[in-house]
Formats: sequence, C-alpha cells, structure tokens
Amino acid sequence: MSLMICAADEGPLMSLLLKLVNAKKTIEIGVYTGYSLLLTALSLPNDGKIIAIDVDRSSFELGLPLFKKAGVDHKVEFVESIALPVLDKLLEDIKNEGSFDYAFVDADKENYTHYHERLLKLVKVGGLILYDNTLWAGTVALEDDSSIDEFMKTIKNAIVDLNKRLASDSRIQISQLPVGDGLTMCMRLC
Repeated sequence: MSLMICAADEGPLMSLLLKLVNAKKTIEIGVYTGYSLLLTALSLPNDGKIIAIDVDRSSFELGLPLFKKAGVDHKVEFVESIALPVLDKLLEDIKNEGSFDYAFVDADKENYTHYHERLLKLVKVGGLILYDNTLWAGTVALEDDSSIDEFMKTIKNAIVDLNKRLASDSRIQISQLPVGDGLTMCMRLC
C-alpha cells in the first residue's frame, strides 16, 4: 500500500506553494496515512484549517501521532467519507464558495473530473488545486495500452480525460510537473 503515499519530491514543492499563496484554509481529498496532509498542516499558520476527506480513518490514525508530536493536529478536520457528498455539502453553504486557498487531490482517479467542478467553486480566484498521479506511471503517453492490465488502463483513461479537460479549461491556468507520478497545478482564474 506504500504506493498510495504522496511522492517525497512533491512535499517540498507543495509546502512552498502553500506559503506562496498564504494558504490558511485548504481541502485534501485522499489522505491515506497523511504525509501530504502533515506537510500542509506544517505549512499553514497556527490558525490554518484543513478539511481532510478519506474513506478510511484507520490509515490516517497511523500518522496521527506525528501530527500531535508536531503540534498541528488542531488544524485538521478529518471527515471519513467518500468526497463528493462532502464537497456538495460544503457547497450548500454559500459562505464556502471561493473561501478555500488550496486543494490537493490524491484519491479515486475516476472522480477527479467531478472533484474539479466542485473545487472550482470552493477555491478562490488565485487559489490552487493540485492533482496527483497525472502521468500515471507514464501510461498517459501510450498510444497502444494493450501491455497494461485493466486496472491501469481504467485509471489511465480517467487521467487522460482529466488532462484533456484541464488543458482546455479557460477558468484555470495549469502546469503539469514530472515530479512523483505527475503533479498538475491549477490556478483558478475566474
């Protein structure tokens, strides 16, 4: 299951981005044991807040002692759930629209496009949305994907669809970086 951990080379970059946008209020979809979540918590000011959404709290509990040791556990609101209903619930309150500075998505790849539409409403203009695994082990560049298994192919197709949608979305400016397994940064323009 270690493949589910955010790549180590993404961490310092994410920390820098959080500080550059003066992030105080963030969302993380897909937590696992919390490596990227801990980096976020450490990068936010003391009064910063993170809504962390994952379907499995037990994995997060493995990393929770590190949050406590670092003195940043008070910044995290963990929500054990699939993400779409949580995002929809947030959008029911008009005060949440455009109130988040940053979002990081590293969860079920098939829902990335659905997350994107909701996050564009939640993240403020000038805020950042980051998507992990947007190169999907290089498979997104394969014209002939007959050599990969069905799981990899399914995710590859979802990521290719996401990448095309992001590239043509005039509401954002994007940059795809070849760090980890591919990290796409989107800045909301309007």
